[in-house]
Amino acid sequence: MAEASIPKDIKGMSFEAALEELQQIVARLEKGEGKLDEAIGAYERGVFLKRHCEAKLSQAKQQIDKISLSPGGEAQAEPIDID
Repeated sequence: MAEASIPKDIKGMSFEAALEELQQIVARLEKGEGKLDEAIGAYERGVFLKRHCEAKLSQAKQQIDKISLSPGGEAQAEPIDID
């Protein structure tokens, strides 16, 4: 598969929605449902969904890493540029 950017419909998905669809794709592929061409297309979409989920997790980690405690003991978060 050639290197391609994540499709817009996937980019707009929340982590939870992308993970749910990825789980559904994996379940269908494990059951051997559908024709070969459909399985290949589902696998390719699954790769994009996985990349999207990994990017979302990376963004969340960056946000968590930016959280620090103030001198008064309160949590403060520095804004980060996600896009």
